Amino acid sequence: MILNFLDGIASFGKVMLRSGRPSAAGKVKDGSLIIMGNGPSLRQTIADHGDLLRSSAALAVNFAANAPEFPDLKPCLYVLADPHFFKGMQTDPNVERLWKNLSAVTWPMTLFVPCKSKIPEFIGENRYISVKKFNLTPGEGSPCLVHWLYRRGLAMPRPRNVLIAAIMVALREGYRDIRIVGADHTWSRDLWVDDENRVISVQPHFYKDNEKEHERVAKEYAGYHLHHILNSLTIAFRSYHHIAEYAASIGARIVNCTPGSFIDAFPRSSLQSKYSE
Repeated sequence: MILNFLDGIASFGKVMLRSGRPSAAGKVKDGSLIIMGNGPSLRQTIADHGDLLRSSAALAVNFAANAPEFPDLKPCLYVLADPHFFKGMQTDPNVERLWKNLSAVTWPMTLFVPCKSKIPEFIGENRYISVKKFNLTPGEGSPCLVHWLYRRGLAMPRPRNVLIAAIMVALREGYRDIRIVGADHTWSRDLWVDDENRVISVQPHFYKDNEKEHERVAKEYAGYHLHHILNSLTIAFRSYHHIAEYAASIGARIVNCTPGSFIDAFPRSSLQSKYSE
């Protein structure tokens, strides 16, 4: 209890130093939201439940806008968290293409970006896109302390990947019934060390990454040792349990509808079962 309290106080300190003013929270909504991770299983989900995805409120993340299916799925929410999306436009053609694809959206969509990030000016020229800000500041410790920060959008469980941020954004937007697809998270199965002691991490997506993206990921992992990667995975999977605790405290339900997902924090169900009740 003492450690949790001290962690909570430390989280308040991080908020004071790192957090900006987030956009206002949304009103509690009656409907469901489908969060689409970019894991390889999403391709089969689209094939089996494409009509359902197209007719439901959906949230997309990261490079999803570069996938050919994006204009057809028309997600109403979109979350970007990695600093690379805001710094790599001049050096990474995939990031440049992402912003151009987002600027071409022809349906109402809310784009969520970190508070201190700058987006291309031409995004503001698209009348269909509204932009909201959120904080990526990690908050851990006593639930009574950190949940207060979560509710105000000042912190979230340690955001080791964009899905953590996406779920917290969705909860603050007022969604209380969230279904997750494309969240395979089978990283540990696709992790090894080669004969030169380089850690190799294969992170496939439902779309095909081009060679430029493979090179970027390999460069990012260069210099990391296996214990660094395993520790990062531990943090990510632990954050989902913190999210589950917080969701329960505000009366929200999060269901993992990803076949074969390694996330063990949320109850499981098929995507179709929710909509056939």
